[in-house]
Amino acid sequence: MNDVRVIAHFAGDPTRAYQLIQWLEVLEVLDAAHPVGLVLRDPDSVEVVRARTRLPVLLAESFAELTELYADLDAALVLYVNNSAANFQSLVDTRMLHVHVNHGESDKQSMASNNAKAYDRVFVAGEAAVQRYVSGLLDFDGSRLVRVGRPQLDVHRAPLLASSPLRTVMYAPTWEGDASYNDYTSVVTLGAQVVAQVLQVPDVRLVYKPHPKVTTSLVPEVAEAHLAIMAAVAEADELDPAAGHTSVLDGDILAMMPQCDAMVTDVSSVGLDWLYLRNDCPIVLMDPHRDVHSLHEQVPLSRCADVVDAGSVSSLGRLLADRLDHDEHHLARVAMRHHYFDDLQVGESTGRFLTAVTELVALRDRLVAGGGAITA
Repeated sequence: MNDVRVIAHFAGDPTRAYQLIQWLEVLEVLDAAHPVGLVLRDPDSVEVVRARTRLPVLLAESFAELTELYADLDAALVLYVNNSAANFQSLVDTRMLHVHVNHGESDKQSMASNNAKAYDRVFVAGEAAVQRYVSGLLDFDGSRLVRVGRPQLDVHRAPLLASSPLRTVMYAPTWEGDASYNDYTSVVTLGAQVVAQVLQVPDVRLVYKPHPKVTTSLVPEVAEAHLAIMAAVAEADELDPAAGHTSVLDGDILAMMPQCDAMVTDVSSVGLDWLYLRNDCPIVLMDPHRDVHSLHEQVPLSRCADVVDAGSVSSLGRLLADRLDHDEHHLARVAMRHHYFDDLQVGESTGRFLTAVTELVALRDRLVAGGGAITA
């Protein structure tokens, strides 16, 4: 283990393990160039993650255990996939560079956090993220930002949905967030109507794929609405078994996108993942707060998508049927994809990520050898 050069630090419990899991295959690619070790702080998460990767998974529950482990590893770089408060225990180490990579790219307010000021570098997808940080934070040093695209989306994934002669529409709502300002979910206010409307589209297969934390939500309204959606999908499948309507609670949503023809989602990383991978197919963005002006201002994706709220959800079925036949926003999505991901095509983000990590590992080694800060 003393050959580890890059650490991925993760302090979440198993309900947040998806944040690290989506990086595992990229980290395995990185491991070939710079040996990677996963340092987890929660013992229950260790078992979840260890079952999904060949990378070494190490547990350091306490701060004392963490500092001792870091001293033994003597790595060059630490990567962080979230803004857990426990990250600050890891940031105490001054002989490594610290890089926030996040676990997705979205326009949620939480994506531009003052926590970013604690890291030596912040890896972002492209211009939209740069603007989000520079305009959203006071006195933020934009030189900390490094554009790497979305390497997680470059990984080839075996399909999780069977092919179908029908047109597949996925409804993929996000969760309610940790605070009201970060609540973008449509599950409670619009979810049941979305499902009913999608089922009215001719020759359609509905796939309900909620955010993992929707399925474990302790908010009664969210839990009840989720169960009601599940029941509606199950009833539709019973009435028309040949259609293949289904709810998928486990599995990688990215592995389901290739079999889908349209996406209905909330403000979250899902919509931008769709833009990166499937910008040739229509997307509908839900607006549970009925504030399209704010959406257009804060969520650029909304400018190349149809936006639906409580006042227009009753026509969602007709809208989807029309967009599946006449995709009016395709060219706008192509331009918007460049805004979010620069000119990167699928497969190229990983190369940019590897280059950025290699440069920082070399920078750290020069800094340590020189005994102080030098020009990058």
